[in-house]
Amino acid sequence: MEDPWLKRWDERYSNTAYAFGEKPNEYLREQLQKLEPGNILFAAEGEGRNAVYAAKLGWTVSAFDISTEGRKKALQLAEKNKVSLNYEVGQLPDLAYTEGQFDAIALIYAHFPASIKSAYHKLLSSYLRKGGTVIFEAFGKKHLPYREKNPKVGGPRDLESLFSIEELLEDFTDYEITELVEKEVELNEGLYHSGTGSVVRFVGRKK
Repeated sequence: MEDPWLKRWDERYSNTAYAFGEKPNEYLREQLQKLEPGNILFAAEGEGRNAVYAAKLGWTVSAFDISTEGRKKALQLAEKNKVSLNYEVGQLPDLAYTEGQFDAIALIYAHFPASIKSAYHKLLSSYLRKGGTVIFEAFGKKHLPYREKNPKVGGPRDLESLFSIEELLEDFTDYEITELVEKEVELNEGLYHSGTGSVVRFVGRKK
């Protein structure tokens, strides 16, 4: 991963305030309540708000990110909430996850660089057991005008790093799709997700 990318996230997460707040993403919260707790992996988890929420529900939680500052904040949040996380720092192909290890995988605003995002999705899919669930929410291809109107809503500045329904169908093959849609939502997640944006939401069960 290029150094400017890592530097950006380390700088953002080094502040005392939680960049995206301490509460979980609302879509993730809704979807997790429909599932029996098991083993879950959080991709690009940053400061841990979603991983900590899952742990409080009784999930066994693994998470990864490239940012050591993000991990530090996540472990502080976990301690505050009296839960534990298995949180790794590094690039996904270098981490020791195994095929079929997880009952669920969560990608909540996991905006990997455009050059690797599809490969990462396919690798993550291999770590999900048959019958396991993917929960995904991130900014869609229609989001740029929202960001131009209100930079506080956040999200990538380039179209290539945003997601389309077609891309997800190519990356996550052989899934029973519960939901796959791009829609306008109102975000209130800390300093960097504030306002109206366009997001892709996907929930699928691996066949």
